Amino acid sequence: MEIQHNQLKRCDVINIKGRIDSATAPKFAEVANDIVEAGRFRIVFDMDGVDFISSAGLRVLIGTQKICKRYNRGEVVLANVPATIMASLELAGFTPLFKIFNDAVAAVGNF
Repeated sequence: MEIQHNQLKRCDVINIKGRIDSATAPKFAEVANDIVEAGRFRIVFDMDGVDFISSAGLRVLIGTQKICKRYNRGEVVLANVPATIMASLELAGFTPLFKIFNDAVAAVGNF
């Protein structure tokens, strides 16, 4: 799994490529936690290159969303979600919990 972090004026964009599973989810959580601990609560996860997401990856998504939405500080939005990952999110019942955009530009523009 490759993670690229870009800090913009309004939000942070995290580009993810590869598999998010029990072996790579701790690294994913570490990147998300570093951003939140820095006091930045508007995060875009660009999932264009994600091939697979396990329950561990979904747990990181929902945990980060809970932290960001606490006290109305911000939120996590998803961009470029592949059809297979979207099916996993729908199956887990996560689609109502996230704003999902077709591209990263629209997601960043949301903030």
